Amino acid sequence: MKTSLFLISILASISLFAQPFQVGHTTITFIDSSRNNRNIATEIYYPADVAGDNVPFTLANDGKFPVIGFGHGFVMTWDAYANIWNATVPEGFIIGFPKTEGGISPSHGEFGNDIAFVIAQLSALGNNSASLFYNRVDTMNCAMGHSMGGGAAFLAAQNNPAIKAMATLAAAETNPSAIQAASAISIPSLVFAGSNDCVTPPITNQLAMYNGLPASCKTYLSITGGSHCQMAESNFLCGIGESSCSPQPSISRADQHNVINRYLLPWLKYELKADCSAGHQFDSLLVMDPAITYLKSCILCSALSTQNQTNDSRITIYPNPFNNEINIAISSTERAEVTLYDLYSRRILQQSFTGKYHLDAQHIANGVYIYKVSMGGALIGLGKLVKQ
Repeated sequence: MKTSLFLISILASISLFAQPFQVGHTTITFIDSSRNNRNIATEIYYPADVAGDNVPFTLANDGKFPVIGFGHGFVMTWDAYANIWNATVPEGFIIGFPKTEGGISPSHGEFGNDIAFVIAQLSALGNNSASLFYNRVDTMNCAMGHSMGGGAAFLAAQNNPAIKAMATLAAAETNPSAIQAASAISIPSLVFAGSNDCVTPPITNQLAMYNGLPASCKTYLSITGGSHCQMAESNFLCGIGESSCSPQPSISRADQHNVINRYLLPWLKYELKADCSAGHQFDSLLVMDPAITYLKSCILCSALSTQNQTNDSRITIYPNPFNNEINIAISSTERAEVTLYDLYSRRILQQSFTGKYHLDAQHIANGVYIYKVSMGGALIGLGKLVKQ
């Protein structure tokens, strides 16, 4: 009981730190000539230095950024997912929301094709010198979606080998069947469910999809007390549907969003950016988080995740737990670099040093952190630090 209370207090105490990017926004209508010139109006959010509509892509980082294609829920619209773009874009992802199939008789198959097409078109814009996204789009991508859009993400991934990963929120069974489509999907997959989802009960929807996946690396994550509609922002039509069934959510929308972000961000960083420390954070938090239950078929970044901590004998880090200061000593004349992350995989500190580094930690909130120490481009230390 004491352990659970301690973990809850740690998770609750994690503060929000400044994000590296602002959120830019633009609207593009893509045309799919292979489907009778089908128009796919798409809302796109991307990393920028100044927030706003049609602002320039960030110049603070000249790298390339992975793409996410996100499908909305039944009779829902893209603007119900501000929680998703406000979490992912500041961390260096481009996300496109196709606005198609919003009526009461949607074609799930076409919607899945739209998600895949948006991903492909955003990738193509990276090669278009006249585009806002020229030279800024990475080859890595992910099909995502909520409810109907989650089921459609399965359909998107089923027949599109260019899709590299899939993450879904309370995915709903579709026609054609997302459960059947799962059997053809081998890409890394993260399936979120809410234990109190009465709209798409996990046992007949998300769990069935997860069990059907032959993917060698898949995770099923059930948010305890979480509901169907609380995967998104408050939405009138979704709320009406959820109010007529039970059980009702037993956690707040904000708490449910925090759990989603706690796992979605490091998972995306590992799968789409090959960030091994983020994968280690994902695996480490799963086993001690009282807010979720999970199933899992793999270890992310197995070279680092098989141990709770791995350090070269030349490294000394103390004290741990710490209060107001951390000391890092390296018995080498080579220059080293230490990076500190919170449990949302956000970088709190990055500092180069030689010999010994003293960190004044008074400004850091109480909680659990992950440190990474590298030297000469090689990782020589990785582990957890606790401030109390």
